[in-house]
Amino acid sequence: MGLRLLACLFHLPTAVIYGSLSLFVSILHNVFLLYYVDTFVSVYKIDKLSFWIGETVFLIWNSLNDPLFGWLSDRVFLSTQQAGAEISSPEVVLKRLRALSHNGPLFAISFLAFWVAWAHPGLQFLLCLCMYDSFLTMVDLHHNALLADLAVSAKDRTSLNFYCSLFSAIGSLSVFMSYAVWNKEDFFSFRIFCVLLALCSVVGFTLSTQLLRQRFQTDGKAKWDQESTLKELYIEKLSVPQEKRITLAEYLQQLSRHRNFLWFVCMNLIQVFHCHFNSNFFPLFLEHLLSDQISVSTGSFLLGVSYIAPHLNNLYFLSLCRRCGVYAVVRGLFFLKLALSVVMLLAGPDQVYLLCIFIASNRVFTEGTCKLLNLVVTDLVDEDLVLNRRKQAASALLFGMVALVTKPGQTFAPLIGTWLLCAYTGYDIFQRNPLNNVVSAQPKLESVAALEPTLRQGCFYLLVFVPITCALLQLFTWSQFSLHGKRLQMVKAQRQSLTQGQAPEVKTI
Repeated sequence: MGLRLLACLFHLPTAVIYGSLSLFVSILHNVFLLYYVDTFVSVYKIDKLSFWIGETVFLIWNSLNDPLFGWLSDRVFLSTQQAGAEISSPEVVLKRLRALSHNGPLFAISFLAFWVAWAHPGLQFLLCLCMYDSFLTMVDLHHNALLADLAVSAKDRTSLNFYCSLFSAIGSLSVFMSYAVWNKEDFFSFRIFCVLLALCSVVGFTLSTQLLRQRFQTDGKAKWDQESTLKELYIEKLSVPQEKRITLAEYLQQLSRHRNFLWFVCMNLIQVFHCHFNSNFFPLFLEHLLSDQISVSTGSFLLGVSYIAPHLNNLYFLSLCRRCGVYAVVRGLFFLKLALSVVMLLAGPDQVYLLCIFIASNRVFTEGTCKLLNLVVTDLVDEDLVLNRRKQAASALLFGMVALVTKPGQTFAPLIGTWLLCAYTGYDIFQRNPLNNVVSAQPKLESVAALEPTLRQGCFYLLVFVPITCALLQLFTWSQFSLHGKRLQMVKAQRQSLTQGQAPEVKTI
């Protein structure tokens, strides 16, 4: 029975095994996002100063570690030679799989470090955040880089992304399961639940990476299953002279001339800001716009939908990408965001059902757009390879550079959102009784006070004007992005020709 199961696993399509890696990340990361702050604040009783110091250091490290790890991983690929011999695509894939096989289990172990008190709360908070994010970054970088290394055609990459979205949706179920065991007074059941999740993740990473590595270890060349839909990109090793590696400064100079990269990171910075703005203020909008008009179960349903629906919705978006292209689908989502926001603005805050639909759909479509953008980064990897005539794509490094520019949007979202809310309504979420402060700050005539913007109005205008502004800025920056249509086809053809010019055969399964 065991041998039969192993045989079935070995014959799974490569895209399915690749996508399953998203499951072993999402089952842990969703639980982490939901509970780590509450655990340190309510269970470990961390003080406010230690909490903000930890978050500040984490934000800096979170932005810097992506390009740092990407450079350490891919700097060898920026040269055409390594130890006198050219690097082949199977060797690149094997290098990434080895990194995943090591960092995946370590990521799961770092996840467990949050749920047991083993040091002073402030010190543990800082160390746990930085350690967890380091291993998560390594896993994400190599997993995303494989998206560019395993396939070149848009069809194959959307197939890979399809299974990532499918398994991410399955992994989101861990959030619902966690509600049954979450208890701040009795933490034992939740700790056991987290240990079980971590064990599943360790086994999953080990098994999946081992299965993928076996397909690339025969004679240093990729070995594919009959049901795989990926293309093998094999570069025959040639005896050619050693070439000098480029420095980080030279790489940054090349990147600064990459026009589409610059327009993309501008658009993506706004997208990251909007995604985290929705996440940060989702509970606030529910509380002040809908809490007195919908039941608790309806609020919980909207929260649950916002976690799972983006992954399921993305399955449809990916099918659209195969037919229309990623550029057209992303542009359509920006127009949809703008149209929904304008309709909501015209309808006003009193349309309860429309408000429920808008709050949920705004987050679903915004998160869905974020998940499509990895496909655009893989196209930028292709263009970077062609423009700079590299022999091997530095996929992880480019993903890291994108993260360096766009991750500050995670910090801007709560800062700008709270500032706008306070500036418009006087509501400060960091004070104990902010509403009382608003009312009693300055005694005014009742008729004048009635004209003052209320908190409900402030939340509503924040809800609709932020997506309108983001959509307009994104439509402008996205219109300057030229890597689509004929230009994208030309870039992919040139990458294929660069590969085929040295490969004995480019095999399509």
